[in-house]
Amino acid sequence: MLTPLQKRFRYHFRGNRQTNVISKPEWYLAQVLMWIGNHTQFLDEKIQPILDKAGSSVNARLEFSRGLMMLVLEKLAADIPCLLYDDNLFCHLVDEVLLFERELHSVHGYPGTFANCMHILSEETCFQRWLTVERKFALQKMDSMLSSEAAWISQYKDITDVDEMKVPDCAETFMTLLLVITDRYKHLPTASRKLQFLELQKDLVDDFRIRLTQVMKEETRASLGFRYCAILNAVNYISTVLADWADNVFFLQLQQAALEVFAENNTLSKLQLGQLASMESSVFDDMINLLERLKHDMLTRQVDHVFREVKDAAKLYKKERWLSLPSQAEQAVMSLSSAACPFLLTLRDRLLQLEQQLCFSLFKVFWQMLVEKLDIYIYQEIILANHFNEGGAAQLQFDMTRNLFPLFSHYCKRPENYFKHVKEACIVLNLNIGSALLLKDVLQSTSGQPPATAALNEVGIYKLAQQDVEILLNLRTNWPNTGK
Repeated sequence: MLTPLQKRFRYHFRGNRQTNVISKPEWYLAQVLMWIGNHTQFLDEKIQPILDKAGSSVNARLEFSRGLMMLVLEKLAADIPCLLYDDNLFCHLVDEVLLFERELHSVHGYPGTFANCMHILSEETCFQRWLTVERKFALQKMDSMLSSEAAWISQYKDITDVDEMKVPDCAETFMTLLLVITDRYKHLPTASRKLQFLELQKDLVDDFRIRLTQVMKEETRASLGFRYCAILNAVNYISTVLADWADNVFFLQLQQAALEVFAENNTLSKLQLGQLASMESSVFDDMINLLERLKHDMLTRQVDHVFREVKDAAKLYKKERWLSLPSQAEQAVMSLSSAACPFLLTLRDRLLQLEQQLCFSLFKVFWQMLVEKLDIYIYQEIILANHFNEGGAAQLQFDMTRNLFPLFSHYCKRPENYFKHVKEACIVLNLNIGSALLLKDVLQSTSGQPPATAALNEVGIYKLAQQDVEILLNLRTNWPNTGK
């Protein structure tokens, strides 16, 4: 059955026939797939029953496919040396061979254990060329995706539920590129060849990270700008996807293979080998750590920028006359201190801006980092630097609890819990005279002994230390005149 087909194949795809074109491997690959497909029914319905009746274990369809496959391997072995140094032709051949392999296995059930094209592509000279070409085309693709006009725009920016990560086009295209490379090499016959491809992918991630860093450095003066935020979203997305891939079965198998290679070559310490073996670390850990560090640096720069703006806008508020403000009883209705308006407006505008430009997880980290700095700043620079009469303490509490904290209520249920220093300082400054005197006595009587934790907890103080509370009590000016 095979003989006439072998003759036809050699007639058309060897020598100087017009059908034997080195740039058209798809012609002979498609021909072989067509023969396999055309003969399947005949082999299954007519030939296989004869073999079964004779007690033979031969699978007619697979043996027929294997026979034709030998023709393809012969042809590839003859053609590849002529293509090695023409990147476009070689790349086209690899593409066609991979498509052929996919159809052969998925449609025609050809076993991976039988001789196939991947063995030819795995031979040293051919494989190294494949790696080189893959790297070259990937780098070209990266150049074009980063220089594209739409590089920093999300494809899904108008579809809110799809665009929760706000991924710029270049980052999504890059991860698709890596995914395609994985699909291309995942059926290579040996783990060592797959690991070489994995190293290529890691090099590409590192190259992309460096390129993102370079673009980011050009944007540092506008750290709240659209492009800077897009770079940050890109870094976050790549890191997140790599962390997901690390749990993928294919990459876990590669991790196991890498472990065996490292153990043989003694290239890692016992600790690192232990971490890889226990799955504590993954094949992408080095990449993820570098991306996370870049992400943290970029977020820190944004937080510092906004914090500086808020501090500048709070200069008047620091100088508020906390000692001589009218008490609550003297005011018809409490209103926000006019000196607090500039810094609260600045803060509100920046939060709205960054909420729109950063993805949800990044924005959450951003506002929590900012709140931490704000809490310490207001506590140290505004509260501890002033003295407060009853009206001043009430005004401070109103500004904080009714105006500052609610700015963050959109992002969490209890924003006051992120402002522990400020919240507890307001409690101390606004205790009624009786409770304040009692607390003062308790703190003084336990001075030098274990702290009066129970007394502090009773009035709602959990974060501030005993000494801090004593300092705050001394900032109050509305103590009764005891004649002492």
